[in-house]
Amino acid sequence: MTERDRDRPKATRRGFLAATAGLAAVAGSHFPATPALAAAQEAGAQTPDATEPFWGARQGGIVTSAQAQTYLAAFDLTTAKRADVEKLLRQWTEAAALLSIGQPVDIAAEGDYAAEPDPADVLGLSPSRLTLTFGFGAGLFVKDGHDRYGLRAHRPEAFVDLPNFPGEQLAPARTGGDLLVQACADNPQVAFHAVRQLARLAYGVAQIRWVQAGFISDYGAKRTPRNLMGFKDGTGNPPTNDPKEMDAVVWAGDEAPPWMRGGSYLVVRRARIALEHWDRVQVAFQEQTFGRKKLSGAPLGADGEFDPIDLDAKDPDGNPVVPENSHVRLAHQASLEGSRVLRRSYSYNDGANITAERWPPWRQGMEFDAGLIFMCYQRDLRTGFIKIFERMSRFDMMNQFVTNTGGGHFACPAGAAKGEFIGQRLFEAAA
Repeated sequence: MTERDRDRPKATRRGFLAATAGLAAVAGSHFPATPALAAAQEAGAQTPDATEPFWGARQGGIVTSAQAQTYLAAFDLTTAKRADVEKLLRQWTEAAALLSIGQPVDIAAEGDYAAEPDPADVLGLSPSRLTLTFGFGAGLFVKDGHDRYGLRAHRPEAFVDLPNFPGEQLAPARTGGDLLVQACADNPQVAFHAVRQLARLAYGVAQIRWVQAGFISDYGAKRTPRNLMGFKDGTGNPPTNDPKEMDAVVWAGDEAPPWMRGGSYLVVRRARIALEHWDRVQVAFQEQTFGRKKLSGAPLGADGEFDPIDLDAKDPDGNPVVPENSHVRLAHQASLEGSRVLRRSYSYNDGANITAERWPPWRQGMEFDAGLIFMCYQRDLRTGFIKIFERMSRFDMMNQFVTNTGGGHFACPAGAAKGEFIGQRLFEAAA
């Protein structure tokens, strides 16, 4: 450690501007990442409020109690060197540890000249329960038929390519990616700031493919949040406080390669909702579409949100109380057959854009570009999302209002211990 490092004050957002002013004359220099990381780890133990743990056997942001905001960014790797990818993941891990406890990211990227690269746009803000979750896309293992980094043999069997589902209109510019970062926080600027810092560190190694911001309601309340359709979203989730359930549904086990054990497979779908049509539909039909009551969230034929779903119940005319093609019935049937996932979805609102209908009344004009960022974690894509959505994409009444326009699927590896980086065991296995 140099004398300069020993004399350096403990980095905080409140003291960041003053420190930067005093060091502005030191052109082209930056503080080493290792002392900063050690300081951040020490500070983390002293910052009990508004923080979520970063280090651990499993990544945060998966079974973490949902924060108010999310910001996702998928990246395409542009380097041909595996060493560059390892360096990037190491820097991302160091930066994530700092960000999670509200410390400035003083890790210089290629082309940085500032003494303190962190732009200070979150100066004075708390960490806001920030979590950063990292995922590996199929392109990390094989891209256009090429095993760029010698990782092909280490791709998990459960991490299969998703089939083409009926009705999807996935735009290439909004789909896929070699790496994924999901930032979640109770403050939107904190979440965006975190992704912005990671994107800066990726300069020359990876470039942004797509981004998506989202939000949820009632993030701090002990109740199920509502989506933009006005219905409760996530009622049927397995309990995240039950380790046995999480092991069965979410976490990859001994069937996975060692580097992936304790991780999870994520599916993201940007589901655009035709809100203009939905808002003109009677509530009774909306409830038939969902299979639940709009206000209470109870299954049709029941009174409470968490009452059992009775698939055999009939109305006086002999029709199923919960319609055959309702969203809830199809999802519940899949659950009974052993296909379960952990939903961690957010709503999104990206403004409006032009639409031109090709059917009567041939309307042209502006419509909302808004909907749901559907996200689900599972132990195996084949028995989770794929099996569930194969049926729902064909028969779900919701399909007349919802269109998937983007997203991807990612292997989110296990967490990292102090001194490690996310995905380190994968690269060690391929060494």
